[in-house]
Amino acid sequence: MSATLGTPVRTPSTRRRTRSLVVLATVLAAVVVWVIAIPVLGAEVTIPARPGASERVDLGVVPVLITSTVAALAGWALLAVLERFFRNARAIWTVVAVAVLVLSMPYAPGFTGLERVVLGLLHLTVAAVLIPGMRRTGAR
Repeated sequence: MSATLGTPVRTPSTRRRTRSLVVLATVLAAVVVWVIAIPVLGAEVTIPARPGASERVDLGVVPVLITSTVAALAGWALLAVLERFFRNARAIWTVVAVAVLVLSMPYAPGFTGLERVVLGLLHLTVAAVLIPGMRRTGAR
């Protein structure tokens, strides 16, 4: 691929490196929001102990690390698969990513207002880093 002035050449290795940095930035951003909300501001946020359980546990940093990492890697994997089969992979990926964000917001009953705000901010933070970051790395 030739480069025009100001446009970097995108090789598979630079794309991988950039996407790895996007994953790292996504996870770090989520942890920063968690640190500000929970330890610094003292918000009490609980989540179901496991999917569908009525037992609740405090939201710790480990679930934030795991969930943001899985979300970022899943976004990367989906973009890579779409790039193999579709010329407009970035557009398709962006629509799917925004839909996942909307559907993943804490709408379910059982969350307090504060929990919805903190969880919503975590989701929005992950999306705000992941979506534009991965989108920029997509094949044009």
